[in-house]
Amino acid sequence: MEKIRCSIQVDSGLARIAAKVMRVKAVAMVLGRTIHLYGASRLEFLSDIAWVRHEACHVMQYQQYGMIGFLTRYLYQSARWGYYHNPLEVAARKAEADPGILEGIEII
Repeated sequence: MEKIRCSIQVDSGLARIAAKVMRVKAVAMVLGRTIHLYGASRLEFLSDIAWVRHEACHVMQYQQYGMIGFLTRYLYQSARWGYYHNPLEVAARKAEADPGILEGIEII
């Protein structure tokens, strides 16, 4: 099986907006195959294996549902159950402890 190649964008404007909305200093968010960071360097992100696994899960969710499918699900589920109980976020938090999640991902 071919690995999903994804990239990291540091100091992302989109992630900065997410950080302000969520009232946090550092945030990572995924759009397609790009992990957008704000308030954290590439090295800080990659050094936090649970954080990398969490975002890798979102990359795989995008792969499964496609851009429109993921965003539609994410927004609907966040509106219905809230961020914390959004099933896509629940799955990503569970993936934080799954060493196998990174087998299908290549971060460039």
